[in-house]
Amino acid sequence: MRLTPAQINTIKSTATAVLGEGAQVTLFGSRVHDDKKGGDVDLYVEMDQPELMKKIRCKVSLQDQLDMPVDLIVKPYGDRSPIAMIAKQEGILL
Repeated sequence: MRLTPAQINTIKSTATAVLGEGAQVTLFGSRVHDDKKGGDVDLYVEMDQPELMKKIRCKVSLQDQLDMPVDLIVKPYGDRSPIAMIAKQEGILL
């Protein structure tokens, strides 16, 4: 995984602060692979009731703190969309 422990802590603490205690964050995409370079941070978050404004606040805060682009997908628990399935199968729960 191409994130430092400090970056992981920032992601988890920001998601909890902005989206709530129950938010589950999964890293997926190119940053999961040590052999790849560059790329944004792709995060899939499951929570009880996703709210657009909270998602926007979380994304902006993460981009500011990490100083890199963040793609943030927020869905309700149990979502079975294609992106949810990919994130859950290929990603790493933070």
